[in-house]
Amino acid sequence: MLHLAIRMAGHRITALIAVACAVLGGAALITGTGVLAESGLRSHLPAGRLAGADVVVAADQEFHPSGDLPIALPERRTVPARLVTELSALPGVEATVGDIGFPAALVDARGRVVTAADPASAGHGWSSARLLKDPKVEGGAPTGPGEIAVDSATAAAAGVTVGERVQVVAAGRPAAGYRVSALVDAPDAGVLFADETAVRLSGRESGAGSGARAGTVDLIGLRTAPGAGEKVAAEVRTKLKGTGLETVTGADRGDLVSPGAGASRSLLILLAGSLAGVILLITGFVMASALAVSIGGQRRDLALMRAVGATPRQIRRLAATQASVIAAVALVPGVGVGYLLAGQFRRMLADRGVVPPELPLTISPLPAAATLLLTAAAVQLAARGAAWRTSRMPATEAVAESRSEPRNPSKARTRSGVLVIVAATTMSVVPLFSRTVLGATATSMAGIVGAIGLALVGPALVRAIGAAASRRTRSGSSAPTWLAMSNVRAYALRNAGIVSTLAMAVVFVLTYTLTQTTVLAATTQDTRTGTLAQQRLSAPALGGLPDGTLTAVRNTPGVRSAAPVGSTTVVWTYEQFGDPVSEADSAMILTPDARGVLDLDVRDGGLKGLTGATVAVSSDVARTRAAGVGRHIALVLGDGARVDATVVAVYDRGLGFGTVVLSHDLAAGHTTTGLDQSILIRTDGTAAADRALAALAASRPGLALEEAKPASTEGLKDAPPEVWINLATVVVLLVYLLLSIANKLVAATAQRRIELAALRLNGTTPRQVRAMMRREAAVTAGTALVTALLLSALPLALLGQGFLGHPWPAGPPWLLPALALTVTVTAFLTIELPTRQALRMPPAEAVRAQ
Repeated sequence: MLHLAIRMAGHRITALIAVACAVLGGAALITGTGVLAESGLRSHLPAGRLAGADVVVAADQEFHPSGDLPIALPERRTVPARLVTELSALPGVEATVGDIGFPAALVDARGRVVTAADPASAGHGWSSARLLKDPKVEGGAPTGPGEIAVDSATAAAAGVTVGERVQVVAAGRPAAGYRVSALVDAPDAGVLFADETAVRLSGRESGAGSGARAGTVDLIGLRTAPGAGEKVAAEVRTKLKGTGLETVTGADRGDLVSPGAGASRSLLILLAGSLAGVILLITGFVMASALAVSIGGQRRDLALMRAVGATPRQIRRLAATQASVIAAVALVPGVGVGYLLAGQFRRMLADRGVVPPELPLTISPLPAAATLLLTAAAVQLAARGAAWRTSRMPATEAVAESRSEPRNPSKARTRSGVLVIVAATTMSVVPLFSRTVLGATATSMAGIVGAIGLALVGPALVRAIGAAASRRTRSGSSAPTWLAMSNVRAYALRNAGIVSTLAMAVVFVLTYTLTQTTVLAATTQDTRTGTLAQQRLSAPALGGLPDGTLTAVRNTPGVRSAAPVGSTTVVWTYEQFGDPVSEADSAMILTPDARGVLDLDVRDGGLKGLTGATVAVSSDVARTRAAGVGRHIALVLGDGARVDATVVAVYDRGLGFGTVVLSHDLAAGHTTTGLDQSILIRTDGTAAADRALAALAASRPGLALEEAKPASTEGLKDAPPEVWINLATVVVLLVYLLLSIANKLVAATAQRRIELAALRLNGTTPRQVRAMMRREAAVTAGTALVTALLLSALPLALLGQGFLGHPWPAGPPWLLPALALTVTVTAFLTIELPTRQALRMPPAEAVRAQ
């Protein structure tokens, strides 16, 4: 069977090249997605400043919902400081360090802040230097509250050396002078204070009036005797069993340097999961279409084999074996391209700040194995399905039909296609009832599902179009036109495969791109309309705003209202259909004063009551999660703390401001820095007020003043990272679709050589043949564009109505003309060039070769 399959493949090279290209591109996309998913599960950041610790103990930075993937917690969870003493008594432990991180930044002689890698946790106690890997220290340890040690890179940027004094902004305190007692040549060492000073600055002191994090450390690092690391780790795990603390060694240490590391890895998993569905649908569709063209061109060979005694099972097995041989050839380079594609995608994510640049990809054979299994299954199913009709027909009927198509398209296929299109139409209604990002994804999925329905109903549709066109061209039309319309009607199955693939490309790009731009426009509209403030004051280089900044802003002439604003992540646990569900939501942190700078479009309750253990929620989640005003909801805060909060307000601008707003009191003590992230400021609108605010920002190191309202949506310059990720996905998939379409059209046209030769033997001139093929290309491109627009119009209209209040989406006006031009040029070139090639061979020779 294998030998026969290979011999048959040698006579259908063009069609099988199309199959190989479809498999190669599909394998690359699936492998790339698999690499991202595996990296999210198994990749680790470099150990960095924890490289000198053999064992690290830290709190679990993930929330583990029942029966679902863990959810990363972005705020630092703490460890009881008493464990430092307890763990130091274990056999094999040579040193135990309780590490504390807090905001700290140096100010150079010109008043500029020296930016650290992570300003929110750049400050540490001197004992943390023992967690570094072979640090080179110039000078001595800081011995009092007025001394610090600094890593060499930061000192060089600030222009200070040992013995000199430098201004430092630490843990929200005003800038103060410190003497540099030592330089530490080690990566990410940060700013090292005397241990007592670090405990005081970070609010970890125990006693009366202590803060929420008193008596804790961020993590504990242990240095062990040579060769005793694993034994000590096992003893620590035994001791801490049931406490919720993690004990890690080796590569896992890097994930504990920053609590945001787990969040970035989780994002890779979510990203791969969201891409997987679309990629599998499109690659499966494209591979099935390419195989249908390839096996359709071999119907005569398969029919003759049936006539000489081949069984239906042998026919299907032969088709599947041939397809598998071609797929095997294309899989190897496809998998290799997939690994390269994943690397490029990771670089784009790092450039956009979605993942840390240091986070490497996990390279293993697992994605390749998964791609092999998925692709092999898809090829087998598609090949057997394409050969099903020919294999099941009586031998004589199969031979008779090998040069033509069935007179009437399958009614079952047509009905199935109509049902799929109806399902897609129903799906497109979701944005009217759910003005959320999740609701918007229904639009793009509705478009793709509708395109699949078009592929099923395509033969009947194309035959109807061809029949109508043929009736109109029976008299008074040119011979090429009449021939073209007759071919469209007679070969509806062949033409429908081409039309549906072209339509898939148009529908996918329109719905996927315009969904992103519409959601972006609606989000910006919500934010601009709801932001009453003109200015925003922040301190990104300091890790948070210093104490006293809010009072200073409110005392500035011309300021009418000012309120602190922060953000975090909460996990909302609720019941859906009787089962517990946990979802991570972005949450703003506000005070009741936010009423003067923000208008969330409150529909029930009010922000005046946003004190204590209270929250405000968006109307969408209030409706779907039964969380109206007065209800109590269970939340897990960003540091894992479980709280019960009372809903005091329901607002409508959830798309722009998030689904949950926490009171400032509720979030206090549950963020990594404990500092306000920014202040929104509403002034009297005068130039004098703007100058006064600018002077205030300039007088305090590290403060940054900017416009509060986001930029307009006319360009994508300030678009969030997820928009760029989705648009990059659109471009990659569009290239794959266009290449697959081009190969498919070339293969389909090349298989018509004997048909074109017969026309020439009957007196048709080469010029008339070319004119006929151009008219067919025009009908193909026109039908694909019209059907794609019809499939996209309703979902996009409903999306625009639900998100923007008018029945059209937001997006670049050049997108549709560019798509129409691309589809038309692709159809014409990939039909015209093979036609010219076929016409170069004398017709008698073409018939004889066949």
